[in-house]
Amino acid sequence: MLMLILNVVYVLVAIAMIALILMQRGSGAAAGSGFGAGASGTVFGSRGASNFLSKSTKWLAVVFFGISLFMAWYASHGSRPAGEGLGVMSQVEAPAAAPAAPVGDLQPVPAVGEVPQAAAPVENIPAQAEEKPAEGAQKD
Repeated sequence: MLMLILNVVYVLVAIAMIALILMQRGSGAAAGSGFGAGASGTVFGSRGASNFLSKSTKWLAVVFFGISLFMAWYASHGSRPAGEGLGVMSQVEAPAAAPAAPVGDLQPVPAVGEVPQAAAPVENIPAQAEEKPAEGAQKD
């Protein structure tokens, strides 16, 4: 429930920050206001909105980063039972372990520097098959 409320507040703060940043004047707008171009007709008074908008943006940014850090901490340190939050994967049973190989079939691992010996002597090597003529060559 806490994370749901924080997610809603997080999105609202992000939207408010976007709106406040877009309402602020750029640095080029100050040159036009020096000649009296609409400085008295603003909603926030003749001083302009830069002071109010910049302070509001600053505090919204502090809240935004604070919620971000808390949600990251909560996600990594939150106490959850094993398997919760996995969705469909929490319902999958673990596969059965493969049967172990019989002990007699295992070969010992040679030590470092030791040359392994052949498992069985090679006695009957089959004779080489007849050589095939090259492609395009005629048979005799």
